[in-house]
Amino acid sequence: MYVEREAPVGEPTSQERRQSEQNDKRILGNVVQCDGARATISAYADDADGAVTGLWTVGKMISINLGSTRTVGLVYAIGKSDRAWSNEGQNAIEVSIELIGEVRDGAEPGARPVFDRGITTYPHIGAVAHRIRTRDLQAVYDLAGRHSITIGTLAQDETIAANIAIDDTLARHFAIVGTTGVGKSTAVSLLLRKSIAARPDLRILILDPHNEFAASLPEYCVRVDSKTLDLPFWMFTLEEFAEVLFRGRETEPEEIDALRDLIPAAKNLYRNPNSGSYIRRGSDALTADTPVPYRIADLLKQIDERMGMLESKTDRPTLKSLKTRIESAAADPRYRFMFNSRLIEDTIHETIGNIFRVPHHGRPVTCFEMAGMPSEVVNSVCSVLARLAFDLALWSEGKLQLLFLCEEAHRYMPADPRLGFAPTRHALSRIAKEGRKYGCYLGVVTQRPGELDPTILSQCSTFFAMRLANEQDQAIIRSAIADSSASTLAFLSSMGQREAIAFGEGVATTMRLKFEKLPSHLLPGTAKREEATSKPGDDVDLVAIVERLRNVPKSTQQAMAFAEVVDSGRQAGDPDYRKPPAARPPSDDDFDMRYGLKPATFGLRPQND
Repeated sequence: MYVEREAPVGEPTSQERRQSEQNDKRILGNVVQCDGARATISAYADDADGAVTGLWTVGKMISINLGSTRTVGLVYAIGKSDRAWSNEGQNAIEVSIELIGEVRDGAEPGARPVFDRGITTYPHIGAVAHRIRTRDLQAVYDLAGRHSITIGTLAQDETIAANIAIDDTLARHFAIVGTTGVGKSTAVSLLLRKSIAARPDLRILILDPHNEFAASLPEYCVRVDSKTLDLPFWMFTLEEFAEVLFRGRETEPEEIDALRDLIPAAKNLYRNPNSGSYIRRGSDALTADTPVPYRIADLLKQIDERMGMLESKTDRPTLKSLKTRIESAAADPRYRFMFNSRLIEDTIHETIGNIFRVPHHGRPVTCFEMAGMPSEVVNSVCSVLARLAFDLALWSEGKLQLLFLCEEAHRYMPADPRLGFAPTRHALSRIAKEGRKYGCYLGVVTQRPGELDPTILSQCSTFFAMRLANEQDQAIIRSAIADSSASTLAFLSSMGQREAIAFGEGVATTMRLKFEKLPSHLLPGTAKREEATSKPGDDVDLVAIVERLRNVPKSTQQAMAFAEVVDSGRQAGDPDYRKPPAARPPSDDDFDMRYGLKPATFGLRPQND
C-alpha cells in the first residue's frame, strides 16, 4: 500500500496538486477501461530514466480522483499487453483493479473523510489514479462509532490498526477458517481475550478437542475434562441417552420405545417412592426428556417387572437386551462422569452453574477438554451442552450472554447428513438460527469449511479467512463473501502466518489484516508441547501410558493369598520378571492358614502327628 503522509486537515485543493512544486510521482496512471465492478488503468512500470519504480503491486489500494469524490480500488492483477520487456524507453503496463467504494470529504472544513461502499459516480476514461492517502485509508476501515476492539494491523499499512465491531461480530456469529499451522488457535485466543475485556458480562464455553486453550487463558478459564465433568445421565434426552447406550451404532426402535415408557415411570418413583403405577396425565406429566432425576436401579426394576408380565412374553428378548446395554454403560469407566454419583439427587443447579460459570467468580471461560474421550460420549455431551446453552439464554430473557465456541466444528456439524450425531447438529443449528435473539452466540473454528454443514456456515455473518490450500475450501469462502471485494480472496493460498482476510458484518469493508502477536507463554498448546518434549536420555514410561490407556481405577480389594505377585515395573521376558514365592508363615498343628480356615471346615480329617 502506497500511502502519502500528511497532517489531518481538509482537502481545499486539487487531488493531484496540493503544492505547485509537487512532482508527478504521485500520479500513477489513467483509467482506460471501466465496467460496473472493475477498471483498468494504463501506467508505466519504470520512470523516465528507466529505473523500475515498483509502484504497482498486487494487493495495494489506490485512489481515482473524480473531483468531489475519490473512488477506491484494490489492485488484483498487473500485466503488459505484449508480454515483452524493453530496456529502451518506458514500459507501458495495464493494472486491473476492483472498485470497492468511494470517499467523500466532510461537509465542514477539517472534517474527516467519509467512506461509502457503493459507487455513485464511476470513473471516466482518463481519470487520474494516484496513491491513496492515510486519511482516506482510515476512512475505508472506519466503523462509524460502533463498539470496536483492535485485533491487529492492516497488512497494507502496519501503522493503521485493524478494528472489528465486537457486538456485531458476536451477535451475528463468526467463523475462523484456515489450514493447519496458520495460527487459528492463536487468533481464537486473541479474539477471546479482547472479547472478555470489551464484554465483561460474556460467558464462553469452548469445545476443546486438543486440550490446548486452557494454557492460553489461564487467568480466565476453568478446565473441565472427563475426570472433573459431572453431567448426570438424567439430564440427557432420550435420543442422547440412546447414543450412549448403543455406542454410536444404529438404535433398535423396540428398545427405544421401551425406554420412552419406562424412564418416566422411574422418574415418578424418584419423586413419589410409595406411589403405585404411574399414569401420565395432567400438567405435571413427566416425559423421557424431562431433566428430572431418577435411579438406574429403578429403571432396571421397571424392566424386570415388564419382563415378568404375562403379556410381555414376546418383548422379553428386547427388554433383556436393553437391560444388558444399561448395565454395561453404567459399569463402563469411560462413562464415569454420567453414572459416578452414588447418591442420586437434584444437582442441576450446581452442574449448570459450574459449566456455564453462573456466577463466574472472575473466570467466565469454561474449557471442555475432550481429548481421549470416545466419540459417542463426545457426541452426546456436546449435544447436551449446546441444548442447555440455548435454553439458558432463552429463559434468562437476555440476562445471560453466552458464546458457544466449536473448535474443529466439522466434527459436530459435517456436511454429509448421514455422518455426525443428529441432536448435536440440531442443537447447534438452533443456536445459529435463533441464538442471537436471546444472547446465545456461536463461534465456528475449522480447517475444512468444505466439510462443514453449509447451513451453519451461512448463518455466520463475520469471517476470518486465513490461508487455505484446498480449492474446495476456497470456493466455499468465495461463495460466502457478500460484497464486491471477491478478488481479495485470491490471496487465500499465499497469505503468511497470522494473516487473515476479514469480511462481513463485523468490519466496515473487506480487510486484510495481521493479528497481534501473543506472548509465547500464552500460545495455545505451548505448555503441553513443552511437557511432551522428551529430553536426551529420557525413556518412555510404558507403565504410565498403559494405565492411562486402560482408564480403570486400581482395585481396592486385597490380593488373595494364593495370587502371584508381579512387579509392574518389569516386563515379560526379563530374567527377574516373576518374584520368588513369598515365605509362608509358620502354622501350628491345630490351624492351617492356607485359606484362613481350619481344615475341618472343608470336611477334612484333622491332621495327626
